[in-house]
Amino acid sequence: MALRDLVNQELIQLTQSGSVPTTLSATDSSGIVITLEVTAIDSMSVELMELSLFVPQLQNAAFDILKQWSIDLSQRITYLLENIGPLEFDPNAGQVLIRSSPPGQLSHGTQFYEIMLSSSGNGTFTLRRFKSIQGTPGRDQVEMQMTIEVLLRLIDDLLDTIP
Repeated sequence: MALRDLVNQELIQLTQSGSVPTTLSATDSSGIVITLEVTAIDSMSVELMELSLFVPQLQNAAFDILKQWSIDLSQRITYLLENIGPLEFDPNAGQVLIRSSPPGQLSHGTQFYEIMLSSSGNGTFTLRRFKSIQGTPGRDQVEMQMTIEVLLRLIDDLLDTIP
């Protein structure tokens, strides 16, 4: 069964049970593992703290492969609240940081998506959302809300762009 279908099946069961917050995890036949930290769900939408994808074939991959994945993801994923684009490249750490570009503007600060791609040790994709309040140092992680349809599309796009 495709990873998208496994996640959809888990989300349907979670909608029926209402047991949130919880962590959902699904693995496909190639060993790719998706993990969702779900904080709320209903029949149409889901609220997540984090979405992560473990991609075994990207463990210790060449940095150029990771860099190309960041470019492909940024061009393909155009339906989130803000567009995303590569921001920082760290070949020594084997990491690429992708962020909302530009971040969403609030009356008192900004909100933005942050994606970390990493090939060092474990090939991972991690998506989170943050809020930064003007005049306050730092940032706080906030929930991401999206329809289940958008989440499933995101999963498809993640898998389709894996180098």
